[in-house]
Amino acid sequence: MCACRDAYRLKKQPLLRNKPGSFLKEGVLIYFCSHPFAPGPSFMATQKKPTPETFAFRAEMQQLLHLIIHSLYTHEEIFLRELISNASDALNKIHFRLLTDRNVVDPDAARDIRITLDKDARTLTIADTGIGMSREDLVERIGTVASSGTLDFIKELKKDGGPVDAQLIGQFGVGFYSAFMVADTITIDTRAAHPDSVGLRWSSDGAGSFTIEETDRTSRGTRITLHLKEDKAEFAEEWRVKQIIRKYSNFVDFPILVGEERVNTVDALWHRSKSNLKEEELNEFYKFISGDAEDPLGHLFLNIEGRMSFRALLFIPQTAPRSLFHESYKYGVHLYSSNVFIQDDCQTLLPEYLKCVRGVVDTEDLPLNVSREATQHSPVMAKIRKILTSKLLGLLGDWATNEPEKYATFFKQFGILFKTGLGGDFENRDTLIDLLRYESTATEPGAYTSFQQYVDRMATDQEALYYVLAENRLAAERNPNLEYFRAHDLEVLLLTDPVDAFLIPGIPTYADHPLQSVEKADLKLQRDPEEEEEGGLSEHEAEKIVERIKSVLGDRVEDVRISQRLVDSAATLVTGSAGMDTQMERMMMMMDASFEGGKKVLEINIAHPLIRNLSSLRGTDDTLVEQAVLQLFEGTLLAEGSLKEPQDFVARMLDLLVVATKPTTDEAS
Repeated sequence: MCACRDAYRLKKQPLLRNKPGSFLKEGVLIYFCSHPFAPGPSFMATQKKPTPETFAFRAEMQQLLHLIIHSLYTHEEIFLRELISNASDALNKIHFRLLTDRNVVDPDAARDIRITLDKDARTLTIADTGIGMSREDLVERIGTVASSGTLDFIKELKKDGGPVDAQLIGQFGVGFYSAFMVADTITIDTRAAHPDSVGLRWSSDGAGSFTIEETDRTSRGTRITLHLKEDKAEFAEEWRVKQIIRKYSNFVDFPILVGEERVNTVDALWHRSKSNLKEEELNEFYKFISGDAEDPLGHLFLNIEGRMSFRALLFIPQTAPRSLFHESYKYGVHLYSSNVFIQDDCQTLLPEYLKCVRGVVDTEDLPLNVSREATQHSPVMAKIRKILTSKLLGLLGDWATNEPEKYATFFKQFGILFKTGLGGDFENRDTLIDLLRYESTATEPGAYTSFQQYVDRMATDQEALYYVLAENRLAAERNPNLEYFRAHDLEVLLLTDPVDAFLIPGIPTYADHPLQSVEKADLKLQRDPEEEEEGGLSEHEAEKIVERIKSVLGDRVEDVRISQRLVDSAATLVTGSAGMDTQMERMMMMMDASFEGGKKVLEINIAHPLIRNLSSLRGTDDTLVEQAVLQLFEGTLLAEGSLKEPQDFVARMLDLLVVATKPTTDEAS
């Protein structure tokens, strides 16, 4: 080979002793060199670019492209996430290569992703300065299906009817082709990083073939140009592209520029070390991902490494949103894979009772385009969920012990939701029970106590933890069944959340002490000898008045008994052998209008003046006694909110008032 040819290729002046000659033949410029060592004519350069090579897509690829272009109607915007993700991967590869090898094209080129839009030409161009692609990459990586199961997978989904979710398209390594949902033709201009690489152009309309040709590109990296379909012109609009970037790619490691403006301006704080995070940064990040105007109540930072690796930055809000219990409420944890967005309301990551938590979870152990359906059954997600739940409960436990005011704030806002965990999270059941908080007769209004704190205050001879179910604290405190406990300085938990009626019966004991409702008829209550006096009624008289009341009420009640719990009230209704607490019955009626509660036990206070008066009237004015007994019974129903026919009660009350206000004979005269 002539040395002059090598000199030409190196763009050096050849050492010619005689004037060279040349002629053009079939587009190739041929030089005759008179170098004394030249054996004869040599090809010194070519001015004609190589003819583009055309490649046919394989049959399965053509079918896949047809499905992508004609069947993937949902989430079309996902194509930009796929292209940005590919660009980010290419930049990461050159970043790691440069750590040990700077013998690449443009080693000092800025590493960024640039998006250029042309509304008039309806084009979107995304360019990176990454590792670039070789001819082999274009043929093997871009031109063939990455997984033999891809086509079967999408066909199977299509059998179920309806469109295939475009978020699935990248799951098998063909996310690039999602761009054909919005583009008629796609052109890739690229040059690989190694110094002896050449510029290449890949082009296809997705119809069945693609072409590859050499170009005079000198810079490293890849530029992809989408020629948008007429009805997809929105993707050449700057506002639309920025919207998609902020939704899906806001935390990509490299700058994403639209024109000259960087769009991804928020740092992925979860990739920083915990010691480098400032409170102000955390607060601003929380507001960015949640849309909340308030600072969070607290946060949890996790960096888990090992067989399974993930990072998480989770926040607990200060205030519960009004929509917390609406069906439309979305979970607030965003799922990322290597800083690329996957889901914004990932229900698989946390149990429902922690759905108030906001934040980000980022793992490399999931494929980028894992579907919502796949996450629900993923063992990786199950392990992440278990760790997150345990760590969050640990954080709340720490607050409960060391920052009780902060925990009280959390429980006031999210306590109702948190309590529902008892119904499903059996693995953390004991922890959840310890974290429950209630008001009680020993706390000020708005202040809380735990089961353990209650036990610590119990008298040595007290066997049970007592509670009462009610709509609110005032209603609970006015419940006549509390009179004995108040008189004997026995603490009673005031359960005022609707969910308590269903959950507390499922906690039969705590620290070997039974939990008992003050409304239960079979409570074992101890009275002092002085309290055993029957208020002026003999044992015989007490039995007789009980029998008289039974005869009036009949099957309206399960039984009538002398009360050990009443101090000031004349009578109360308590739950019988197979009945429910009043509040529980009320909740059941709200859910089922046809529900009827069980019969109650009427307890009477034989020390009360009304009961003594009825005992004196027995046998002398049966009509008045009967009316008074009915009024006494329906008065207890009215007090507990279960009186169904108040008209009879009011009419009887007026009759009794007439009798009570009738003037005596002396007054009449």
